[in-house]
Amino acid sequence: MCRAIKTLHNFAPPATDDEIRASAMQFVRKISGTTRPSKANEDVFNRAVDEVAHIAHHLLADLVTTAPPRDRAEFAAKAKARSAQRYAPRA
Repeated sequence: MCRAIKTLHNFAPPATDDEIRASAMQFVRKISGTTRPSKANEDVFNRAVDEVAHIAHHLLADLVTTAPPRDRAEFAAKAKARSAQRYAPRA
């Protein structure tokens, strides 16, 4: 999976429209193989982002879980710690 796409399900507070759109953009960039479409493909690219974001909204709204919502700050701190450990200078 693309590392830039973040988990959005089961957080308190829930994912924002901007976060969902950013993930949709990363997904479309990944499968299209381009970060910035040509003028000829710009409309198709943007439509794909809109459609993926729309479906992601539905997915996140319809998913069911019994787990308590995760705390965003705690989740981010753990990810930052993993990243720091992964990219720490080797002795």
